[in-house]
Amino acid sequence: MDLAIFEEVYDAILQRDTKYDGIYFTGIKSTGISCRPSCKSRTPNRENVQLFKSLDEAVTAGYRPCKRCRPEQLGAMNPDARIANEVKNFILKKYSSPITLEDMSREIMISPFHLQRVFKRMIGVTPANFLLETRLNKAKQLLVDTDWSVAEIAKMVGFRSTSHFSMTFKKKFQLTPRNIVEKRTIK
Repeated sequence: MDLAIFEEVYDAILQRDTKYDGIYFTGIKSTGISCRPSCKSRTPNRENVQLFKSLDEAVTAGYRPCKRCRPEQLGAMNPDARIANEVKNFILKKYSSPITLEDMSREIMISPFHLQRVFKRMIGVTPANFLLETRLNKAKQLLVDTDWSVAEIAKMVGFRSTSHFSMTFKKKFQLTPRNIVEKRTIK
């Protein structure tokens, strides 16, 4: 490989720049892992980096794909956007169940700390706040569109107690769930 190209790609590794993602794949000799040049993992020493033009080439040379940047899933999303998107989808599917940060991190296979930091940076709120917003918005929709009771809806969207649901709902919408039900029955 041309030394000038290597230096340019290694500079992208140092900057965590995505411009060479999908064009080159790095093989890290000290770990046996192949990454995108923009991978957020610890920066490898220059002498431990080997460049490949495809992931298949890196795998054939004995490197396994990184679990953090997942170079086998190249696409429009950078790794942080992919993490945030996976967490959002997980929450949207499972919002009615009890979900913890640890559950999310196990699903995405990254540390809870990293998940929390990336999600907040990409989405603007913590995963817990996004979960709460999702539950409250779904509850409001159900209160307006169905004849179910407040207690049924609270349980359906993942709240353990009706009183906690009502208090949280009022804090967000400045209305109690009962107010919504009453408006619904007046129509």
